Amino acid sequence: MEDATSDRRPAALRAAGWILAMVTVLLAVAWAQRPDGRMHVYFLDTPGDAILVQTPSGRFVLIDGGSDPAMLATLLGRLTPFWRRDLAAVVLTSADGAHMPGQVAALARYRPDIALAPPEMSASGTAGEWRRLIGQLGTPLRALRPGVQLDLGNGASLRTLAAAAGDEGGAALLIIYGDTRTIIHGGGALGDAAVDQAAGGPLSALAYPWQRNLDTPLLAALHPKAIIFTSAYVAATPVLLSYAERRRFSPNLYHEKNDGTVELISDGRRAWIETER
Repeated sequence: MEDATSDRRPAALRAAGWILAMVTVLLAVAWAQRPDGRMHVYFLDTPGDAILVQTPSGRFVLIDGGSDPAMLATLLGRLTPFWRRDLAAVVLTSADGAHMPGQVAALARYRPDIALAPPEMSASGTAGEWRRLIGQLGTPLRALRPGVQLDLGNGASLRTLAAAAGDEGGAALLIIYGDTRTIIHGGGALGDAAVDQAAGGPLSALAYPWQRNLDTPLLAALHPKAIIFTSAYVAATPVLLSYAERRRFSPNLYHEKNDGTVELISDGRRAWIETER
């Protein structure tokens, strides 16, 4: 009996050691992923457009989702804490193949507190599946209209400057945190009122379609410190400008094809950009 007991002790000690090591690793990961009181806006390196906002309190907002569900799932798993399965909000600016498929996949794993989407979306196809998942999760759904605003806590907010109805969609969003402002321009035209709101102060960054004309009253009024080019918007006649020619609109230019995921960080007073390449 003594021999059997003594044989079991090393195995028990090894099991306890493995458990302790696993707990230590999980605690270390949780510590590394704790909120830092800053706003993080990730322009994700995925086909189509997908943006993840981490609020100063550590919650997350997913804007669109790109066209590759598996890639988006990988990126969300890397950027969000492993124990979280909730989102403060999902925002869908356009119900097309360049914005929505990834978000549909995300809704299978994450439960948002609120959803914003273009009004009069189709009830069939991928749009219908998106609507079904939102209903199944019991998530309140609001129409994405100009003037709609989300309070992200700690003085941060997300405001809709412009939005189009139907599956085509297209929107312009303004993210504010303290003295820093970021605009996400989906490609549609902005009215005068929206331009006035967009140009209401210094702009830390502008997410803007690569194919869209830059020589516009909006760009002239904004003077963004950085432009992050997006790829979902397809123009009938794409603007043909080199990087050097585009620098007259902003000194700092980024694109996922060159820089990978682009991260805008703001402490409420100043903002800076980091890239993964």
